[in-house]
Order: sequence, then structure tokens, then C-alpha cells
Amino acid sequence: MIYIIGAGLAGLSAAVELTSRGLPVTVFEASAQAGGRCRSYVDPVLEMTLDNGNHLVLSGNHATFAYLRKIGAEDHLVGPDEATLDFHDLRTSESWTIRPNPSALAWWLLSPKRRVLGTKTTDYLALVGLIAPPANRRIDQVISCEGVLWDRLLEPFLLSALNTEAKSASATLAGAVIRESLALGGNAYRPRVAHPTLSAAFIDPALAYLAAQGADVRFGQPVRGLTFEGDRVSGLGFADGDVTVTDADTVVLAAPAWISQTLVPGLTAPNAFNAIVNGHFRFTPPPGLPPIVGVIGGTAQWIFSFDDRLSVTVSGADDLADQDREALARRFWADICAVHGLTAPLPPWRIVKERRATFAATPEQNARRPKARTDWRNLILAGDWTATGLPATIEGAIRSGGTAAKGVADARAANFKG
Repeated sequence: MIYIIGAGLAGLSAAVELTSRGLPVTVFEASAQAGGRCRSYVDPVLEMTLDNGNHLVLSGNHATFAYLRKIGAEDHLVGPDEATLDFHDLRTSESWTIRPNPSALAWWLLSPKRRVLGTKTTDYLALVGLIAPPANRRIDQVISCEGVLWDRLLEPFLLSALNTEAKSASATLAGAVIRESLALGGNAYRPRVAHPTLSAAFIDPALAYLAAQGADVRFGQPVRGLTFEGDRVSGLGFADGDVTVTDADTVVLAAPAWISQTLVPGLTAPNAFNAIVNGHFRFTPPPGLPPIVGVIGGTAQWIFSFDDRLSVTVSGADDLADQDREALARRFWADICAVHGLTAPLPPWRIVKERRATFAATPEQNARRPKARTDWRNLILAGDWTATGLPATIEGAIRSGGTAAKGVADARAANFKG
């Protein structure tokens, strides 16, 4: 048996991959629902189904699309056919749209109408420094963090990708993001959002797939402890009794970093985290609004337009996490009205604060990320906080599940040979 602790995206992707190989899986989830930080819920105030956050996927996120294809949910990610990115600067009331060409040959930079407003073609040479940066450096130690391109593209893009103040964030992680998106051309970063919800795209189809494969998913089952004997895990502790882990079994620990550290002796893992704040407003957008707008110079950073609501996302939001919710709603709504030219009063709203949304993507925290394999031969780690090579994103979480599944297969093969 393969025991998976945690039914977030990392745990689910590991379970999906393992069951697709015909291996027996039991998943233990502490809460009453799967998804972790990628979840949806029925909000009693707005009387609609909301996502806990506005998670953006890029068309080049190959592990994410492979996962969705496997569970039959690829059509639940929607977005434009081309990589158009809309921005509005509240300081100057200027708007522009970035229109990159599909290929890595970035001839679009030659056109003032297609690049960031106010930039020159030569400004984009700054990206070269992030393609393969020196190890353990901050972004501000690798490139200049000033100028129009920084203010109007690089800083908002990297802040949202890393959920960390961009100047102090890891250049290594920034480089990984750029190599897999901006450097590959527009075909790699067409924006995609879950439709109609995160759960409908990523979670419910995965649970249905696992059920069809005979996997056992148990909710309301927090693991209280792991028992270790020699070089292996020998037991899982639960409130209603222990589970014996035999020599033929493997454990995938896909819990959050702060929980995993309490379960595994001596585990080094990220221990600093940053918040994300989202605002949801029950308001039917007028026709023609862009689905996503990057906001410069406001409290809001990104505005999302859905069929029945407008939403705001702010990354690196520790300074907002302790602020009054109604005050935040009014500030967000003011930004929405200014960007979209609306004059409507504040509609029904909901502010969602995820205080430990991701690990802080600094060089120091990145160095604390453990590999999937551990000192115990039958214990594998999974999660966006492990050493995926990416920041804490949906793509990183799903890749970690795939890595864990491979680790399980290797461990079982080694046990079989032994």
C-alpha cells in the first residue's frame, strides 16, 4: 500500500500518477475537503461559489496540463488564444496591452504598440541577467530594479510568481519562471484560469478519477505522528488508532511545510511564509472587460473579471493581512472602478486572507527546500515547498507529486530487489 498524507494538489497529483500505474493508494486528509490552498467553497455572504484565490496558470505549465488531461479536466482551464496581457497605471491613468508573438524570437519588442508603454527595445536586455543567474543571489543583486520596464512589467510579474517582494526574492527562482515563460515566447504564457472554479478544474475530477481507480480517500484524518524504526517509517498515528506500515508499504508526506517539520525528525524546510489577500465582489461586469488586468500604483495588483463577479489579488500582502476587511474592500473597489471606469457603489464583498499562502521565495528560504527522497527509505516528500526548482505555484505542486510518484516507484523497485 502507498499511504499519502495530504490531499492538496501535491498529494492528489501523486495519487493520480500512482493509481494510473495500477498501484494501491490510500490518502489521508486532515480537513473535510481536498485541495488545500487550491479550493472552492460556497460563500454565505455572496451566495456564490468562490475560489480561495485567483490562481493563474500559464499555457506552458506542462505538468499541470498533463495532470488535467489524465483526470479528464483540461477543458476547465480557459483563456485567450494569444498571450495578451493588459495593464493600467493608476498613477498616470494610462493603459496598454502587451502582445508578444508566439515564438521565442521576440520580434514584438520592435513595436512600440506591442511592448510595455514607455519602454525601449534595449530595456528588455535586462532579462538576460535572469536567464541563468548566479546561485543564492537576490534579484536586485543580478539586475537593476528600477526604470519603466521594472515598474510596469518585471516587478508585478515576479511579485505574483514568487509571492515575495521582488527585489529581495531569489534570482534562481525568478530565472526558472522566466526560462519557462517569457523566454519561450507567447505560446508558453497564454494566461489560463479555472472555469467555473478551482475545485471543478483541479479537485473534483481528480477525486472522481481516484474513486474509479479504487483509491481510498479519507477526510477528517489528521496524522498525529509518524513512527520510525531504523531506516524506515513503521507506523502512522491517528486519533482513532495507528496504521502499521509494512516493509512493502511507502509513505508520501504531502502536508504543508510547517506540519511536515513536526512529523519528520530533523527535517529542514522553509519556515518563513508570505500572505496573499483576495477580494471578491458580487457584481456583473459590463461586456468587453479584459479577463485579467495588471494594476500599477494601486492597492490591487491584479483584477479578474468573471461572469458573475470581479476579483482582486494582492501577492506579498503581509502588510494587508492585518488590516480591516471593509477598509480593504473599499480600497480594492476604488481601484476596480478607476481601472474599468465604473461608478457603481460598493457591492457585496468578501475578503479572503491566506496568511501562509507560500514560502517566502528568498535565496535563504529556497536553500531550505528538501528533496523528495529522505533519509528513510520508504518516506517521500511532496509539496510546492520541496525542491521543485520552481516557486510555490500550482505547477510546482503538481510537479512535486510527479516526482514523489517516481520516488515511490524507485523505492518499491529497490525493496523488491532487496
